[in-house]
Amino acid sequence: MVIEETKIPEIKIIKPKVFTDNRGYFFESYNQKTFHTLGIENNFIQDNESFSKKGVIRGLHYQLSPYAQSKLVRVVKGKIFDVAVDIRKNSPTFGQWVGVELSDENKHQLLIPKGFAHGFVTLSEYAIVNYKCDELYNPEADRGIRFNDPQIGIDWRIRLEDAIVSAKDMVQPNLKDAEINFEFDTTY
Repeated sequence: MVIEETKIPEIKIIKPKVFTDNRGYFFESYNQKTFHTLGIENNFIQDNESFSKKGVIRGLHYQLSPYAQSKLVRVVKGKIFDVAVDIRKNSPTFGQWVGVELSDENKHQLLIPKGFAHGFVTLSEYAIVNYKCDELYNPEADRGIRFNDPQIGIDWRIRLEDAIVSAKDMVQPNLKDAEINFEFDTTY
């Protein structure tokens, strides 16, 4: 596996080694020992999967600390534009975002640590997205930020008039009004 840095150092693109032949392909999407060797020491305890149609925007979601989740996101089928937003108070990149195209073709994964809101848009006719979490879902800690917050200014790569967004995500607050309890760790 290869780890590629992004403009926000804590968010990482993971590129697995893919073995292809006339039968198809094989790759390890997760190997705890390999990840630990690469400095990724999350203990993933929950897997989630979603199916979304073209134009669906999910997010921006996060859980408050101490129930915050790091996520390892990959696409089983289709293509998405995956986004992480820094919501750590006092961070030099607070409110900035990283977006990465993940697909069944490139097999890349995105590691999103605690302290970041997460969302994605489906770019293909449909997408099956799988992600590992290092904490269990806690509905009382579930929070979100409006996907089209002008302060953040995410380019979702689709016309927002054509987006399919849940009722819950449509009424999320903008970042300036969102409940967040993450602090930037200056020891990083």
